[in-house]
Amino acid sequence: MKTSRQLVGERGEQEACDFLIGEGHRILRRNWRSGHLELDIISVCDKVLHIVEVKTRSAGAPVRPEFNVGQDKRRRMVRAANQFLHEGPGRPALAVEEVQFDVLSVEFDREGPKIEYYPRAFVPVYTGGAANFR
Repeated sequence: MKTSRQLVGERGEQEACDFLIGEGHRILRRNWRSGHLELDIISVCDKVLHIVEVKTRSAGAPVRPEFNVGQDKRRRMVRAANQFLHEGPGRPALAVEEVQFDVLSVEFDREGPKIEYYPRAFVPVYTGGAANFR
């Protein structure tokens, strides 16, 4: 049985996908996993591959959801994106020119979901090796 937190998270990811589709994105994968690495949403829009971290909260949470994507989470997202881009059979053929890391915040209250989208929320900096993105 799923916890209420898991149910809220799933609902938030569905709202995020619906929003992105409305913005012209094609959703490639949801909840992509490889070992301990995971990505919430992988989409394509205008030849840009979007790696989207979804943060969902109920109204009244002490910290805004988008502030919960710290440096460690960013590093894991970059490692996961590298893995996704280099995995073998089963990876969709991608005609992309850029990879972008986004954050999408979903906050539920009585009036419904409030979505804030942060395209290019961060840009990884190459410092000498794939594991050294920061």
